[in-house]
Amino acid sequence: MKLTMSPASPYVRKARALAIKRGVADRIEMWTVATSAPELAALNPLSKIPTFVTDDGQVLYDSPVVCEYIDSLGDAPPCIPPAGPARWRALTLAALGDGIMDATQPRRREIALPQDDGRKEYIAGQQAKVTRALDALEQETLGELETIGDITVACALGYLDFRYPNEPWRPGHPKLTAWYERVVKLPPMAQTMPPAG
Repeated sequence: MKLTMSPASPYVRKARALAIKRGVADRIEMWTVATSAPELAALNPLSKIPTFVTDDGQVLYDSPVVCEYIDSLGDAPPCIPPAGPARWRALTLAALGDGIMDATQPRRREIALPQDDGRKEYIAGQQAKVTRALDALEQETLGELETIGDITVACALGYLDFRYPNEPWRPGHPKLTAWYERVVKLPPMAQTMPPAG
């Protein structure tokens, strides 16, 4: 099995963290590849990471699908609960974490471009999504990386630290901060830290 990766991608980090949590990381080969690489485009028409290649050659993308596949491997308890309230809560938290990442990545790109009124409005709108998501997460009771929701939220917060250290998210979110400070030390997060700088 092979997982395309960039050490800075929060979506790849989510898949890697899940593989560690499930005890199957040693079964997955990591393949560092640029999203512009022709070999990635040949596998995934969207040319996005993560892209996952199974042992039988099936190609899976994007991160929610990759994570569901990884969650089916090994014997550890699943991180995506079966149908029912726990599943919907975990998937909703995962969507909230993905939404933070989805709003953060384009905002970073847009900041580097000339700042006309339309671009400033777009950037502010993306930043507002992150602020609302953080406020919603402050009201949640999160587990110790037991579900895909916990893992995705932790990766999203880590990405904010990594890409926006000058915009701290912790003020006004003491409960979320305390939770993150605990889980960031657990192996799935500690072993997948993005590179410094």
